Amino acid sequence: MASLYLSCVNTTFSDHQYFSLRRVFPKPSYSTTHANHCTHSPQVSCSVAANGGQNQKEPAFQNVEPSKGKVDRRNVLLGLGSLYGAANLVATPSSSANPVQAPQLDKCGTATDLITHQKLDVNCCPPISQSIVDYKIPPIFQMKIRPSAHRVSPEYIFKYNLAVDRMKRLPADDPRSFMQQANIHCAYCNGAYDQPGQGTLDLQVHNSWLFFPFHRWYLYFYERILGKLINDPTFALPFWNWDNPKGMTMPPIFLDPNSALYDVKRNQKNLPPAVIDLGTTGNTDPLQVVANNLTVMYTEMIRGNSNAYDFMGKPYREGTPAEPGPGAPERGSHTAVHVWVGVFPGGGEDMGNFYSAGRDPLFYCHHANVDRMWTLWQYFLPSSKFPDKKITDPDFLDASFLFYDENAQLVRVTVKDCLDNRKMGFDYERIDLPWLDYRPPPQTSKARIARVTSTAPKAETIFPLKLDNVVRFQVSKTEKGKADELLVLENITLDTSKFLKFDVFVNDEDDNPGELDKAAYAGTYAQVPHKTKSSSASTSIQLKLTDLYDDMDIADDDFIVVTLVPRHQGPGVTIGGIKIIENPPKSS
Repeated sequence: MASLYLSCVNTTFSDHQYFSLRRVFPKPSYSTTHANHCTHSPQVSCSVAANGGQNQKEPAFQNVEPSKGKVDRRNVLLGLGSLYGAANLVATPSSSANPVQAPQLDKCGTATDLITHQKLDVNCCPPISQSIVDYKIPPIFQMKIRPSAHRVSPEYIFKYNLAVDRMKRLPADDPRSFMQQANIHCAYCNGAYDQPGQGTLDLQVHNSWLFFPFHRWYLYFYERILGKLINDPTFALPFWNWDNPKGMTMPPIFLDPNSALYDVKRNQKNLPPAVIDLGTTGNTDPLQVVANNLTVMYTEMIRGNSNAYDFMGKPYREGTPAEPGPGAPERGSHTAVHVWVGVFPGGGEDMGNFYSAGRDPLFYCHHANVDRMWTLWQYFLPSSKFPDKKITDPDFLDASFLFYDENAQLVRVTVKDCLDNRKMGFDYERIDLPWLDYRPPPQTSKARIARVTSTAPKAETIFPLKLDNVVRFQVSKTEKGKADELLVLENITLDTSKFLKFDVFVNDEDDNPGELDKAAYAGTYAQVPHKTKSSSASTSIQLKLTDLYDDMDIADDDFIVVTLVPRHQGPGVTIGGIKIIENPPKSS
């Protein structure tokens, strides 16, 4: 297994009995090396600067009506030659082309129960404050190291439980209280906020490039509040390392009914020893599930991405519709964990629904690992595969959010200030990354897929397509012999109130949707149930085919056969079209 060190801090660990897969799943030949492991002061980043212009002078924020006094940067964006900015301007000429602004708390609305479509019994809106401070990260005297939840000590468990218990005992109107913290996710993610100055246009932090930065700030303040409540500024949240076989069960620290970390609204069928299903395949063979999980991680972290937007999510600007498109981890492992923990049927409470997810302490542990994936992407994955991992678009860097800090002070934060976790004062315990080597074995036999091709219709004859059953069709390549291409699924219209997921396979020979550990698996789309004003959203995704072509020896073919496998029950997904395009130059 590959082992990468996530921290520049010298730490030692005792030996653990790991769940070994070597005898069942031989290690593939794919390998990588890492370098530039640094050993310097905690105040300094552990990587080459990747702040995407973070050193530029910050704008002077004022507490004014966001719709007034704002600067339209359309001409600036065009002058910079921003491809995504220019594309947005052409597609939506009425867009202001500014970063998404922090919400106006005094205009927070009421969210909706996705089951009854009635108003929630809990108001998601936070307390109102007339004082907003532009947040500055305080000096870092000691780096916090977030530990693996499966490896924590009894002393840590006591401290963590005490902190959450004290948070739950705070007055209900204290913005630092447990329910107020949970309601942050409800308000930002379930339709309670509109974009300031944009009428009734939803403000949503999921399914776009805001996903990772928002949740990093969210956990940052949640962690600081817990530390304040137990008078321990070094306290660090644990992460649930579901990407590693030894962490693919629900962490034991969350299972004690007498603990403040317990939540009754969890799927009881998925308590240990059940192995988490990151592919949401329904496969009941634990060894196959683990193999699927490692394939999912390799695909969403390495194989399926062509640029930073494929990983982070599509651009989302002020004045544009919410949910333009999620990055690979958000629509993959992130969503899978939410729905695996949540209670279905019944809406998925708590973890399986955006409005209630923050009510489960396990949510924050889950998202700590999601944030860890961003850190791995930025600093530890092979640079040869991803030479450009940062987004320098000002509309990304200057997007802002509001949170209450550990002193109950309302603060404004920006994306550009959260791009380096070490500059924020935290890092992660080093853990093996078995998925890093888990490139699927070659799949070169063409006999069966050749027979299937004769009955598979051409894509243009069946789209738009309502996806409620497995469907297979042909898609033409840009040209014969082209080895660097992207598969684009566009105008995906979704019922946002449902859990929806489908997997994508290319030239799949065995037609066994319960197995993902094969070269034919290209990627997935999935969503956690949530509310929008129209109860629907339109999005798109793209999947890199370069490594898949190589693994399956199909670069010289004229077309491929795509299979879409829905993992949800019933209707809810319509796909407007599908096509193959050339992989854009790295500079685009």
